[in-house]
Amino acid sequence: MMNLEFLSPVEDSIVALSVILQPETIGQNLLIHQKSTGFPNLEGVNLAIIGVDEDRKSEDNLGSGKGLPHIREKLYQLFKGNWQTKIADLGTIKKGSSVKDTHFAVSEVIAELLKSQIIPIVIGGGQDLTFANYKAYDSLEQVVNLVTVDSMFDLGNVEDELSSRSYLSKIIMQKPTNLFNYCNIGYQTYLNSQQEINLIHELDFDAYRLGEAKNMELVETVLRDADMVSVDVSSIRQSDAPANRNVSPNGFYGEEICAISRYAGISDKVSSFGVYEYNHRLDNPNNQTAHLIAQMIWHFIEGVNQRAKDYPFCTKENYQKFTVILEDDEPINFYKSDRSGRWWMEINIIGNNKYKRHTLIPCTYQDYIDATKEIIPKKWYKAMSKMAEF
Repeated sequence: MMNLEFLSPVEDSIVALSVILQPETIGQNLLIHQKSTGFPNLEGVNLAIIGVDEDRKSEDNLGSGKGLPHIREKLYQLFKGNWQTKIADLGTIKKGSSVKDTHFAVSEVIAELLKSQIIPIVIGGGQDLTFANYKAYDSLEQVVNLVTVDSMFDLGNVEDELSSRSYLSKIIMQKPTNLFNYCNIGYQTYLNSQQEINLIHELDFDAYRLGEAKNMELVETVLRDADMVSVDVSSIRQSDAPANRNVSPNGFYGEEICAISRYAGISDKVSSFGVYEYNHRLDNPNNQTAHLIAQMIWHFIEGVNQRAKDYPFCTKENYQKFTVILEDDEPINFYKSDRSGRWWMEINIIGNNKYKRHTLIPCTYQDYIDATKEIIPKKWYKAMSKMAEF
């Protein structure tokens, strides 16, 4: 059972707003944790919004746990799509006596939602909450693919305390590890030391510079293999999202970050999604960043509703199979979904069923064409290496 003491109701002003909105708006079509009616019944709920008021480990961006009503206000006013999913807003996790207390609460709430097959959408707080989100998967006893959309890697130094600038190293060093793969989308070279860039590659992780990440076909394959997605507002260009102290003139455009959010939603594997480092004190009078985050959430929900559910977890029926015979290596099997036209390539390995869900790697048609020319995608070699390590 979820500990309801962790969650405070949505503000009365936002609840009052939802009542007067038009019938087709999101605010009129979701369950809300409110003072007057209490915690909603989560039976049949598919997605749950959680705010987190925690900024003590958000480096150079204090205030990132505040201003969540502005995001909710903009989100509630948006018209819903042709959705079948049931959505709830569970309220906000308030600051604990210590940051560890807040992280514990976040992990506990997310873990309960994951067990109930409800996708949490986390808003507010520093990106150090990604660590708490990651820890929630411990109870599921599965390895995790983490994707961050960020201009920086946030590795920090080994001796650093957990913060928004060092959470990734804490995830990597966590023992026993549940991290199968990490991928960064949109890093900017001049914001990261060469040592960090080299380390990411030495660890056989994936990282795509901002220019590379403009290729949405590439982004889709990356997100199709993700379990959890963490978005730092600083990955968006300052002109589109000013509400972050670490924001840069360069970054993703608003429509690009919404497309990325939609692809995260479409992915059959993504089971949690978070948008962090929103600092309302730095937003413009029109709450531009809050509005953009609301639209990101809208696109994520839209993506969830458009899931093809064609990830071949168990059976490979309804797929076209293509086998590429290589001269020096074993054959590689490719699968094309009849339902969506998406492609996967297979890693042949005998091992613990814990890793079975990672033996099919999302790829593109071009990867298949390259393989027929004896050009094996790097992602195939990387996956083989990781399987051997685990």
